[in-house]
Amino acid sequence: MNRIPWDDFRLVKAIAETKSLNGAAEILGINHSTVFRRLSDLEKRIGTMLFERHRSGYALTPAGEEMAQLASRMDDDVEAFTRKLVGQSLIPTGELRVTTNDTLLVYVLMPVFAAFRRTYPTINLDIVLTNQPLNLSKRDADIAIRATDTPPETLVGRRICSLNWAIYGLRSEFPDAVEGRFPDLDGLTSRLWVSLGDQLGHIRAARYVHERVPEAQIAMKINTVLGLTEAVEEGIGIGPLPCPIADQRPKLVRLTDPNPDFSTGLWLLTHPDLKASPRVRAFLDLAASELGKRKSLIEGTLLSPR
Repeated sequence: MNRIPWDDFRLVKAIAETKSLNGAAEILGINHSTVFRRLSDLEKRIGTMLFERHRSGYALTPAGEEMAQLASRMDDDVEAFTRKLVGQSLIPTGELRVTTNDTLLVYVLMPVFAAFRRTYPTINLDIVLTNQPLNLSKRDADIAIRATDTPPETLVGRRICSLNWAIYGLRSEFPDAVEGRFPDLDGLTSRLWVSLGDQLGHIRAARYVHERVPEAQIAMKINTVLGLTEAVEEGIGIGPLPCPIADQRPKLVRLTDPNPDFSTGLWLLTHPDLKASPRVRAFLDLAASELGKRKSLIEGTLLSPR
């Protein structure tokens, strides 16, 4: 005997519940003659009667009773699965590994991670801090959040906004800049500077300092942006800093407008094989939304125009 189609179980269940062919036809959205024909064909194929015909209606035989009970259990399972789909039982779960750098984490991303955890409490975040590219195809990370203009061709994602930089110094040393009167840029080259180290020489702001400022005027080099910010805040020298960091430091003041030559794109990236993952999709969508709300901070447009 061939396998019994799923629709035949629904047919038996409908007749058993209504005890009539007309009632079953109404439930199934078909006509009376179709119900009669399908029931007759089913009983012929399985070689046994499923219903006894009485004046009071259709009554289940022992074989029909078993089939109706099985159909009822199947229907309950389908209903339970449907409830899960529209409810919370199938929300993304598990661990999601995100790589970024310490600068973005502290000044931009921590509120984003907090919002993600509030929205998806069943997804645990594993944050990996590094400035080096990780191999997303080997699951070193699921998602990379990077400031770059040249994301790897092996990754896919979206550009959120520009991460802008400007040159900063101490408010106490540049009172005119606090009022929006920036010093002459050429005159600043005679002051002491701090810069990113040679390991980060590919960053545009670092190249600017090395090309414009005499080596003797560079008082300190350091290989982290957070360290660079601390050095400026301690008065070791002036230097280029990301706007979302320096604008949140009360002791610092801009000495220039954000320099478009320093800016980079802020990207959310993942491997093509991972982009369909519910966890990855959930993070990319929420992070893009939350970062969009912080665009003015990241691009340095929070401050009033001069």
